[in-house]
Amino acid sequence: MLQIHHLNCVDIQSPMGASAIGHCLLLETPDRLVLIDTGIGLQETRQPAERLGQQLIDAIGLQFDEALTAIQQITALGLDPKKVTDCLISHLDLDHIGGLADFPHATVHVGAEEYEQFTRDHDRYLSHQLDHRPEIITYPAGNDTWFSFEARKTRVAIDTDIYLIPLFGHSRGHCGVAIRQEATWLFYIGDAYYLRAELTDPDHPVAALSKMKADDAALHMATLHRIRTFMHAHPEVVVFGYHDITEFPLPAVTRENESPV
Repeated sequence: MLQIHHLNCVDIQSPMGASAIGHCLLLETPDRLVLIDTGIGLQETRQPAERLGQQLIDAIGLQFDEALTAIQQITALGLDPKKVTDCLISHLDLDHIGGLADFPHATVHVGAEEYEQFTRDHDRYLSHQLDHRPEIITYPAGNDTWFSFEARKTRVAIDTDIYLIPLFGHSRGHCGVAIRQEATWLFYIGDAYYLRAELTDPDHPVAALSKMKADDAALHMATLHRIRTFMHAHPEVVVFGYHDITEFPLPAVTRENESPV
C-alpha cells in the first residue's frame, strides 16, 4: 500500500514581495521511504551563509527553519528517516537537493542530461551538495512513453509505476515525475513553471522571471505549452509544481467538462 505525504521543504520570501514553497513528496511503503526532491537540508539551515552564500540567500529570499527540512518532517510523521532508500530529483538546483546530505545512504535518481550538466556547469549548481558521494542512477533517453511524453521508468523498488518525464528548458535536463497512486496519476512538474498562473497569463511577472531563469527560454516555453495542452486533454491527472503555494498540498482535479486553460 502506497501512501503519499506532501511536504513543504522551502520557505522563500522574495525581494519582490512574493512567497514561494518547495513542494516535495514522500512516498511511504511498509519497508521503505522515497523522496521526490528534498528541499533545503539541515546543513544549509544551520550554516546558510557558508553553504549557500549570503548574496544568493538575499537574492532569492530564502528563509531557514529546521522544522521545514525533510528529515525533521519525516520524524514528525513518526517515521524513521533511515528508511529513506531513494531520492528522485527533478533537477539539481540548490533548493531541490539540499536535503540529500541528510539521507547519505539513499540512492539518487536523476535524468542523464541533468547530471551531465551538473558536472560541467559550476555557475548554476553547488557541487558540494553531492560531496557525501551518494550512489547515483542516471536515466538516458529511451523509447517508452507516458501519455504524450517521453518516459523513463525508474528503478525504485516499490510496487507502483514511477517515471521521470523530460521537461527540458528550465535546466537542460529538468524532468517531471509521474506517479501512479491506485487509479490516479500524479504529475509533478518541478520548476517547469514557478506559478500555475503562467499557464493562463503569459504577461504575469513570474512568467517573465521563469523565462529569464531558464537555461533555454525557447525550450522552456515549448515545455510550458506541452503541459498546458496535456492538462486540457487529461483533466483527470493531478498536475502540480514545486513553488506554487496554491498547489499545496494538491490542486483540485479539474472536472471533465472544465478546461484548466
